[in-house]
Amino acid sequence: METERLKLLPPSMEYQPLMLEAIRESQDELGVYLPWVPYALTETESIENTKQAISNFENFEGELRYSIIEKSTGRFLGVIGLIIRDKTIPYFEIGYWLRSSSVGYGFISEAVKAVETYAFKELKANRLEIKAAVDNLKSRSVAERGGYTFEGILCNDRRLPSGELSSTAMYAKIGL
Repeated sequence: METERLKLLPPSMEYQPLMLEAIRESQDELGVYLPWVPYALTETESIENTKQAISNFENFEGELRYSIIEKSTGRFLGVIGLIIRDKTIPYFEIGYWLRSSSVGYGFISEAVKAVETYAFKELKANRLEIKAAVDNLKSRSVAERGGYTFEGILCNDRRLPSGELSSTAMYAKIGL
């Protein structure tokens, strides 16, 4: 998939070292909300994770993960995933993260729009969700700017990596 500024590419071993670099650069910010961050900081873990992502992509299982690459520079910016929630509906969740140095330029909003278009047109999705920790205002604003409907708060349904009990804001967009 491509947008004006981005390429969204399937997972590959070619981008694994760049992804690891981006996670390491951004671990303090990402680690506030994403529990997998401490387990993604070594080369061995990153390689295994990438192999699993490739298998998931090839078999249409779990999560379809895309590397977000800036067209003009070739820089690895982050990841956007289309998490398969129910193939029979079809219904998906969009998840994303961006390296800290690339936050605030609209890259995630642009990537979400591309994945959304793909899910509705190609995968015939009937529902897309974006979930975020209730205090993750940056992630929530992506959903709001993208026209997702706020459906409510799932109270006390998650633990943040800090161990603190938290809630989840739920947003959705329904296919026509």
